[in-house]
Amino acid sequence: MKTLLVTNDFPPRPGGIQQFVHNLALRLPPAEVVVYSSTYEGAGAFDARQPFAVVREDTGMLLPTPGVARRAAEIARAEGCDRVLFGATAPLGLLAHGLRTGAGIERAVGLTHGHEAGWAALPGSRGMLKRIARGCDVITYLGEYFHRRLDPAIGPLTELRRLAPGVDIDDYHPSVDGDEVRKEHGLLDRPVIVCVSRLVPRKGQDSLVRAMPHVLRKVPDAALLIVSDGPDRGRLERLVREHDVTGSVAFTGKVPWEELPRHYAAGDVFAMPCRTRWGGLDVEGLGIVYLEASATGLPVIGGASGGAPDAVLDGETGYVVSDLTQLVDRLVELLTDTGLARRMGAAGRAWVEREWRWDLQAARLRSLLLA
Repeated sequence: MKTLLVTNDFPPRPGGIQQFVHNLALRLPPAEVVVYSSTYEGAGAFDARQPFAVVREDTGMLLPTPGVARRAAEIARAEGCDRVLFGATAPLGLLAHGLRTGAGIERAVGLTHGHEAGWAALPGSRGMLKRIARGCDVITYLGEYFHRRLDPAIGPLTELRRLAPGVDIDDYHPSVDGDEVRKEHGLLDRPVIVCVSRLVPRKGQDSLVRAMPHVLRKVPDAALLIVSDGPDRGRLERLVREHDVTGSVAFTGKVPWEELPRHYAAGDVFAMPCRTRWGGLDVEGLGIVYLEASATGLPVIGGASGGAPDAVLDGETGYVVSDLTQLVDRLVELLTDTGLARRMGAAGRAWVEREWRWDLQAARLRSLLLA
């Protein structure tokens, strides 16, 4: 068996989906996978470090065009691939039919991450998703929320199976030291709320900023550490000034992946109160950040959007909140009740060890490719 992985979502392009796809690829036998992807700054040096072959198209975005279809088929034939894995089902899964007839691909598997639920909801894109489903033997979903969204549209046409991201429990663990990060941002000896996620409206960092004046009335020395960067940063910085919490909110900017465990560990509570936008078209896929925080031993607060509640055991590893009042109440509770915070963090770590390790997810993928 050899698998052609066709994907736009691949490092060094940043993002959680890119890490999901890359981590799965790393855990397949290197001789059994070849990657076909778009390019990105630094791709040459990154590809040279990989244990498998990576073929880049000189474009920032692969689309299911005739040229890309021919190139994918050429690679599959040259490398002896009999399986294809689409890093994101839509739209690249449209290549499945041609790869079967033109390259001898025997089995096709497509990963979904959230945006496919939007495709399933709209009449025009739903037709393309159905075509993709007919060409794939299996399409995966992150959790039950997305299973419910996808099943009416494509369930009768293909097999739907759950496959979620994992966590590297050796990198993310309770012994990681976050003191240097705290020191860098002037947060030593302060109770810290940490949010690690790209700065876009769906993630809810603005709700955390709005919550801070209320939190500070109960926990006067509390601080919020916003980790990462993104297009919403300017708006968030204006909100910080408008709410007069400049001395209690710190922005890290972009952080390398290898530095993220220390940034999680700089917090006492993790919170990302994500929200659903655009009438259900913009939702949280899962929220691997909640699981990484749990693996680091933090209690977590998540938003009630899409698959995010699948990554939080409400009342056990943390809380799921749906409005500002709930967010403030839970933040204050976890910042002031250190015993509760410690118990929830320990429960989260145990849950990740039991259910969310990368080796478990990779074994599930391999079984889908082999079947």
